[in-house]
Amino acid sequence: MEDLLATPARVYVAGHRGLVGAAVTRCLMSHGHEPLGLTRSELDLRDAGATAAVLRETRPDAVVLAAARVGGIMANSSHPVPFIEDNLRIQLSVISAAHAAGVRRLLFLGSSCIYPRLAPQPIREEALLTGPLEPTNEPYALAKIAGIVQVRSYRRQYGTSYICAMPTNIYGPGDNFDLESSHVLPALIRRFHEAKRDGLDEVVLWGSGAPRREFLHVDDLAEACVTLLRRYDDDMPVNVGCGEDLTIRQLARQVGEIVGYRGRITFDATKPDGTPRKLLDVSRMTALGWKPRIPLREGIASTYAAWLSGAGKSQ
Repeated sequence: MEDLLATPARVYVAGHRGLVGAAVTRCLMSHGHEPLGLTRSELDLRDAGATAAVLRETRPDAVVLAAARVGGIMANSSHPVPFIEDNLRIQLSVISAAHAAGVRRLLFLGSSCIYPRLAPQPIREEALLTGPLEPTNEPYALAKIAGIVQVRSYRRQYGTSYICAMPTNIYGPGDNFDLESSHVLPALIRRFHEAKRDGLDEVVLWGSGAPRREFLHVDDLAEACVTLLRRYDDDMPVNVGCGEDLTIRQLARQVGEIVGYRGRITFDATKPDGTPRKLLDVSRMTALGWKPRIPLREGIASTYAAWLSGAGKSQ
């Protein structure tokens, strides 16, 4: 199979300080490539002119668009405007700037939330735009769908070798543990850690606990990104996940065991559940020779340990 990313390649990672971007940067270096990136204070990716100037100056061989405004149900529900506007601006800015600078390869990272709320399980890539979205994250999902269509449009009009990946729920060291804006897994880690610290007898969680979710360690996603840059060139997005899921109730129990919380875990069913299930069909990804290597329990334990060694020390 032809390698579409010659080694060494200079790869601009938009969002290189974030959870995914940092893992992709580490992975690129381990494969002999040269990752590039600027911090948010150095470059606002929503600024199309400044972004175009940076890519014109650096002339990377490839771009990985990992920068995004992200968050859980609470953040999406409370602040829908930045979830659609910031993501649209970032995508329009980076993708158009990459093309203007003559960048040969680009990988746009979307999300499994782009699929219809009640899509057949496991979800195949062809399910995109076949039904209504989950209302709690519709603005974010629509922005990501627009990014997919933008990439497809550049391929169609200019023949660019740009591709899209749709990861499942990602977690790992460096995750966001802020309870107002984090995703479910880091939020559970922090909730149970603080409950253990404070000697609480009960932790009450949002929703019924019945929705099923799939989780992938960020280092496995990073390996998938490099595999896609090297081996994939098609306008169909590619799902990236582990192909297995569990209920939020099962996840909570597992996180509680790892953290060492021994109290009761109850659920407030008056709060939203979100999409009932989001299990991805990952056959297109595994056909490229990639598969995840980090089991969920091991990944949760290492993520908790990393958080404790950093910000969690003061908690």
